[in-house]
Amino acid sequence: MTAGEQALTHLDHPGGETLAADEQPDVLDGPFSTRQLLHIDEALRIADRETGLTFSVYVGDLADPQRAAAEKLHGQLADPDRSVLIAFSPNQRILEVVTGAEARRRIPDRDAKLACLSMAAAFAGGDLAGGVIHGLDQLATHAGRA
Repeated sequence: MTAGEQALTHLDHPGGETLAADEQPDVLDGPFSTRQLLHIDEALRIADRETGLTFSVYVGDLADPQRAAAEKLHGQLADPDRSVLIAFSPNQRILEVVTGAEARRRIPDRDAKLACLSMAAAFAGGDLAGGVIHGLDQLATHAGRA
């Protein structure tokens, strides 16, 4: 490593090239900083690896009716039966967790609702990224190991 270079971590290339500090991709127009996105990405990978399920997060407006819109998004995932979608719209103050058939056997509705309450509390306090990360952890813990 030469002077001025930084050591790479496993988070530096989660989905492509590392951006220079002055580069801003379109995705940063959303509510998360680059660091927060990297932490959410890591939480998603850990949840996937530990449970064998596929966890996804959607942030954006949901069409009416919102639950049906979230279910439609969930249905578009690669393996909906083994997937969990956290869909939330900060603008609409909507939070939905959608589980597929296999995921639902491991994460009952009661446990998903508890994770939603925890996420909603963090969101109300202004911690969107922390709420998502904590919610992912809770859902993965309830799902248990693969």
